[in-house]
Amino acid sequence: MDEFWSPVRLSLQVALWSTVFAGLLGLLAGRLLARRTFPGKSMVETLLLLPMVLPPTVVGFGLLMLLGKQGIGSLLPEGQTILFTWYAAVIASTVVSFPLMYQAAKSGFELIDPDLEAVAKTLGANGWQVFWHVTLPLAWPALLSGVLLSFARGLGEFGATLMVAGNIPGRTQTLPLGIYNAVESGSTSLAWRWVICLFLLSFLFLWIIQRAGKWKDSHKV
Repeated sequence: MDEFWSPVRLSLQVALWSTVFAGLLGLLAGRLLARRTFPGKSMVETLLLLPMVLPPTVVGFGLLMLLGKQGIGSLLPEGQTILFTWYAAVIASTVVSFPLMYQAAKSGFELIDPDLEAVAKTLGANGWQVFWHVTLPLAWPALLSGVLLSFARGLGEFGATLMVAGNIPGRTQTLPLGIYNAVESGSTSLAWRWVICLFLLSFLFLWIIQRAGKWKDSHKV
């Protein structure tokens, strides 16, 4: 039984943490770039969205170089590494999920009427109060969509994770990697159970996103 649940637990753990990191970074980047214009903005946005269109192997290779002994790995104590741990899987999922969260956050902030924030400021609210009580509530349907899409993307990440975390049962084997391994070893029954589990989770998240989108359309500012 643990053979089935171990990848499920690890996938949920990786997806949860990657969504936290991608959510915070995407929220910050979306807020900073939603209404600002500056030379090179299109270049910056292109770089931020690049992981969404690059082949997973390219993203994985870049992370492999960054986290390995040629990069951050050289700063770690001897014998310690980020590669081939579940932390590496979180980093890979964060990188590929970030563009989805960034796009959702940026779109949500762009749709807010600046006059509403200006009115709050004239009433004595500071920047943080305006963001917390005005901006965030108005943008939350888009932010929720970004969070759920990021979670679903992190849950299904395969290529980059395989390169930086490997496919180690009980340590770094997520659901997509487990399915691949089960098919390779001829365990079709186990692969089917994992596929159904992943399908149901993904269906649930997409259904919630659709519901959030309908709520957003019926509560436009």
